[in-house]
Amino acid sequence: MNRRKFINRSAVAGAGIATGASILGCDDNDKNSKDNNSAFAKAQQKPAPIAICTWGFSGATQKAGELLTKGSSALDAVVAGVAVEEENIENTTVGIGATPDREGNVTLDACVMNPEGDCGAVLAVENIVNVAALARKVMEDTPHVILAGKGAEEFAYQQGFKKENLLTEERKNAWQEWLKTSDYKPKINIENHDTIGMLAIDKDGDIAGVCTTSGLGYKMKGRVGDSPIIGSGLFIDNEVGGAVATGMGEEVLKTVGSFLIVELMRGGMSPQKACEEAITRITKKGPRYKDFQIAYIAINKSGEVGSHCIHKGFTMMKYQNGENKNITSSYYNSDKS
Repeated sequence: MNRRKFINRSAVAGAGIATGASILGCDDNDKNSKDNNSAFAKAQQKPAPIAICTWGFSGATQKAGELLTKGSSALDAVVAGVAVEEENIENTTVGIGATPDREGNVTLDACVMNPEGDCGAVLAVENIVNVAALARKVMEDTPHVILAGKGAEEFAYQQGFKKENLLTEERKNAWQEWLKTSDYKPKINIENHDTIGMLAIDKDGDIAGVCTTSGLGYKMKGRVGDSPIIGSGLFIDNEVGGAVATGMGEEVLKTVGSFLIVELMRGGMSPQKACEEAITRITKKGPRYKDFQIAYIAINKSGEVGSHCIHKGFTMMKYQNGENKNITSSYYNSDKS
């Protein structure tokens, strides 16, 4: 029995019990019924359009939030929002200007999911800046979910994307300097292993999400992390909510983190508690978590948000009702360093 039927039947039962009782008793029953119906109606209200993203990428949520305010779909908003960082030459982990692999090549990964549950992804793509938009093209204009490498790049040109050199002089010089030692150890909260993930709810209450990244700095040629993998880097269920990950992709993949968070929310957990549980699943596997960072953000159908990470230092952006806020995440680190 759903709640509306329960309330209606309760009201009928209340009226029967009140037969022969005082007018005051009838009034009380009527008041309780109205209160219950009012609470039910409130629970069904759509939240104001909202966009959230990993880290302090304020320009990305500003762009997405403004589009949502104007009535854009959640999918349009998140793809346009992350494009701000894909095109930001100062961002060394996304799009143009990103850190290359050990061979000196910049390769990008991305995925998208729409409210209908459709998804698209591209892996290890060279020479294309807006790979989130390309992942959307895979979702909408091909019979596939994933395109990789040269195949994804060729598809991009067929769709009108421009060929651009993603390796800037600054990143090339940094790579050449790195080659002198070839020291490979990602540092916690240092953006050599980062991504931008974004989730949004539009005016219709629909949810969409996107991830886009260059992956680990100085990674092995061909390496792909969690970001373009549906269920790990990103997962959306329009009836429940969405989640996105950032940090050490190899560890996110092992627990299918974003899917896990959505399933926990389906079972009744808040976004915050679900993010905390997903981090706990990683940390309880042993002490190795002390050497890497992972963070999750999540949103549910009601517009509640949550974020949690392993180590102190992660933040998320939230845009809603014209306010663009940077929110410090709670963290696990058992020694509270």
